[in-house]
Amino acid sequence: MDRPKAMNAVSTEMARSIGAACAALAADPSVRVVVLSSTAERAFCVGADLKERNSFSDTELVRQRPTTRGAYGGVLALPMPTVAAVHGFALGGGFELALACDVIVADETAVVGLPEVSVGVIPGGGGTQLLPRRVGAARAAELIFTARRVEAAEALSLGLVDSLVPAGRDTAEALALASRMAANSPVGLRAAKRALRLGHGMDLEAGLEIEDAAWRTVAFSGDRVEGVAAFNEKRKPNWPGE
Repeated sequence: MDRPKAMNAVSTEMARSIGAACAALAADPSVRVVVLSSTAERAFCVGADLKERNSFSDTELVRQRPTTRGAYGGVLALPMPTVAAVHGFALGGGFELALACDVIVADETAVVGLPEVSVGVIPGGGGTQLLPRRVGAARAAELIFTARRVEAAEALSLGLVDSLVPAGRDTAEALALASRMAANSPVGLRAAKRALRLGHGMDLEAGLEIEDAAWRTVAFSGDRVEGVAAFNEKRKPNWPGE
């Protein structure tokens, strides 16, 4: 994200750009892992652009909603693993963008939260659904209802982020993690993500059926053939990605 003067506040134009970028990434089979990061020094993303929102009529706000949903939904729907690199403020829609990723790497400056009820709205970029899936219903309710901001150490202890790194190291560490992921089978990565996402919240029997369907997409793939051959020949695999 590259709107540093506004600390990456999500304007209509920025939401449209995020949605378009996600569509392009999703359609590119050569992309193995995506890292969502920020060029703003003090923030990952501070959420919706409230200055722009303040100028909207009700009709304009309704008209903007699909564009906004396209940004958050675009990140969530990416078929490959995603890693958020968070520093500074990740608030409201900014934290929802991070929650839409599979793994969140935060540095020691990170401050996260969903403060929407303090300005008369609710988390509308997936927060009411994604946060309880991370930390449980009661903890998510407490965080959303109080609108409180959570600093890095507590965020790690609560499971709001997945790892904590020294200040200024979030992007580098997220890229290093993404590189470790990307060394594995592209077909396997996407199938594993699909099984994880679709199976979450299902009863065990239904979840195992989802897993079996994902397994079938990889069992007869070129990546499976190459992976087994590379293991037996004691070499690094050269994934065909199909």
